[in-house]
Amino acid sequence: MTLDNQPVFTGGCQCGAVRFRIEGALGDPSICHCRMCQKAFGNFYAPLVSVRDAKLTWTRGEPKRYRSSNHVKRGFCDACGTPLTFEAPSESHDGVALAIGAFDHPEELAPQIQWGIEGKLPYVDTLHTLPGQETMEDAQLASYLDDLVSYQHPDHDTDQWPPEDGR
Repeated sequence: MTLDNQPVFTGGCQCGAVRFRIEGALGDPSICHCRMCQKAFGNFYAPLVSVRDAKLTWTRGEPKRYRSSNHVKRGFCDACGTPLTFEAPSESHDGVALAIGAFDHPEELAPQIQWGIEGKLPYVDTLHTLPGQETMEDAQLASYLDDLVSYQHPDHDTDQWPPEDGR
């Protein structure tokens, strides 16, 4: 929270070239199943949250934008490709929404509504029934990951990125 009791959210792309800060209340987190969102995120659906009247500041870099339709631009990191924004400023739409997965604390933004359900892939509602295991439970994968060094930006703001050691 800021001193005026406004919530503060931060986030950015995978490589750290683009970072954002939001001061103020966000709209309802959602997921969109439409085919455009599936393709834009390369995923089953797009998890998004509207900025609405909150103050969005790009604190490092800014997304590159692709016009996916006559109404929408989609922002992404030009360096690593992370999807970041859905931008549709108009009288009938909120304007800017951000990818929930790009937030430093996405667990705070549980989706509350689904959009574009006519495009929902038929198996999405049963994903929770698949068997699951933690990453390191797979011995072969654990061995592969033993010496893994992540170059992903951490889930907090940094003064400089990449680090001076040049990763």
